[in-house]
Amino acid sequence: MPPSAPVFSVSSLDPQFKNAFGNRAIIDQKNLPILQGMALYFLTLNPGAFREPHWHPNANELAYCTKGKTLITIFSNGNLHDTFSISKGEMFFVPSGYLHSIENVGSEDVEFVIVFNHECPEDFGISGSAGCMSPSVLGNTWDLPTETVRNIRYSSKNILIGKADGDPEIPHEAAFPNHYKFPLESIFSTINTSDGSIKMAVKQVWPILEGLSMFSLRMSGTGMREPHWHPKTAELGYVLTGQARMTLLRPSDDAVTYKLNAGDLYFIPKAYPHHIENLENNETRFLIFFDHSTPQDIGFTGGFSAFPKRIVAPTLGITAKEFPNLLKYSSDKILVTKRNPVAP
Repeated sequence: MPPSAPVFSVSSLDPQFKNAFGNRAIIDQKNLPILQGMALYFLTLNPGAFREPHWHPNANELAYCTKGKTLITIFSNGNLHDTFSISKGEMFFVPSGYLHSIENVGSEDVEFVIVFNHECPEDFGISGSAGCMSPSVLGNTWDLPTETVRNIRYSSKNILIGKADGDPEIPHEAAFPNHYKFPLESIFSTINTSDGSIKMAVKQVWPILEGLSMFSLRMSGTGMREPHWHPKTAELGYVLTGQARMTLLRPSDDAVTYKLNAGDLYFIPKAYPHHIENLENNETRFLIFFDHSTPQDIGFTGGFSAFPKRIVAPTLGITAKEFPNLLKYSSDKILVTKRNPVAP
């Protein structure tokens, strides 16, 4: 892989936080400097473990569950209290500053891919924010004598991940629909062809989204994501399964082509042209996040057809007479067929 490729191999990253109950790995601007306005966390919780109640002062949060069963609790402005379950293939969204927790209520590990709309997201937990106060302050807060709160852990450092003291209690309403929850893999695909499919978590179908959205992209062995760009959003992608290849053009005519393997993360700045090509005969899966709730898309198939042959042909270095039948699509196809052999 070229050293300038905007790719991060997650398999090479040791979690920055790890204890007996789980771990958290962070990819932000500190270890992937190209990131702008986006960052990604991988969170693993063992059975019975929880991500402590916390909030992010500078970023919204969009999470996709890749494994396990969890209970999400959100406490927000106006004393609103939401509790709902999230399982594999489902998502949740938390606005900046809202207090929330993630609890593993199943018998296997829980795994999340979590994206933020800031290149260096911050977080505060209730362990550190309570632990930095004095016993007198906490006693006054809860109308208790100081003696009853002396055994609280007094430290400004967050515990991040802990172990629940007791069996999970799942309220019956946890299975109900919730505006912070989205069953992405259960909805119909916006695009569904023999070359692949795309399911979209965007504001048009999930109105609560702000500043983030996501595509679940599947490409079959015959599939390719046509060359395209996103006019108003950057793209942060994670390869869930398979192997693919991407070509990216940057300013100053700087183009780079590189392979993407399962477990790789890549970043595309706003409006930079790129493509994704499946290199396997089997399905390749991507989780693609955007820093806008309504990502836009411009591709070669529809874009070239918007201009007359007398302009497009010489732009590509040929005459209008030599021009092949490219200008035949009134709109972008988005997913196209690999009818030709994969180039070396």
